[in-house]
Amino acid sequence: MRKISKIENKIPHIPSRKKVAAYARVSMESERLHHSLSAQISYYSDLIQKHRDWEYVGVYADNGISGTRAEDRAEFNRMLADCEAGKIDIVLTKSISRFARNTVDLLETVRHLKELGISVRFEKERIDSMTEDGELMLTLLVSFAQEESRSISDNVKWGTRKRFEQGIPNGRFNIYGYRWEGDHLVIEPEGAAIVRLIFDDFLAGLSAETTEKKLAEMGVKSYKGQRFGNTSIRQILGNITYTGNLLFQKEYVVDPISGKSKKNYGELP
Repeated sequence: MRKISKIENKIPHIPSRKKVAAYARVSMESERLHHSLSAQISYYSDLIQKHRDWEYVGVYADNGISGTRAEDRAEFNRMLADCEAGKIDIVLTKSISRFARNTVDLLETVRHLKELGISVRFEKERIDSMTEDGELMLTLLVSFAQEESRSISDNVKWGTRKRFEQGIPNGRFNIYGYRWEGDHLVIEPEGAAIVRLIFDDFLAGLSAETTEKKLAEMGVKSYKGQRFGNTSIRQILGNITYTGNLLFQKEYVVDPISGKSKKNYGELP
């Protein structure tokens, strides 16, 4: 007796591909660094799409943003939101310093993603956050990155203070009635006459609002070519530069990691 065998159609097993994204960042705005960011984006786009087991999610890139404060990085936070939404399995990044320079932020983020089953891979250091020794290596290396950031900040402050000691201003701020010639402020006669009028009115007991109306009747415009408001008039009256002095370091950054500034009440020169 003949037997009839039924041949079942076998559905081939297709392994699910990992959803992969990359994070890139440069900390300062410049044409050269913009090209650097573009190069990072192109590199990771090609790398992910060439990998057969990976599904390309995208490259998240912050331009001209410091790595010390995670809340200031829009693309970084968008990436984290997509991770929490289950859109990403693996995050690639160039190095620890590109991902974060703040030890607390980095470890909290990596641990949170690890709990979600998401791997963060640091290319330069060859670290995968999902491995057993990954977190230990991250803790050590990000501490170095944070201290490097602090060292850079201290060097910048040192250079700024040395310029101050030589009477060289830090930047080219606009002051009504003056113009810049090299590193020196030079009186601009037409604007200086308006400044004198403002001070004369103040000494005569006139309000800033009264002076505002007078300047409007005279057709005088502010530095930006707008109406000379009473707020601008009060700022001129309170600006020490009009006494012939430049006062530097009126505020200072307390800590380069937090980035918070504070008024100088004598803590610094």
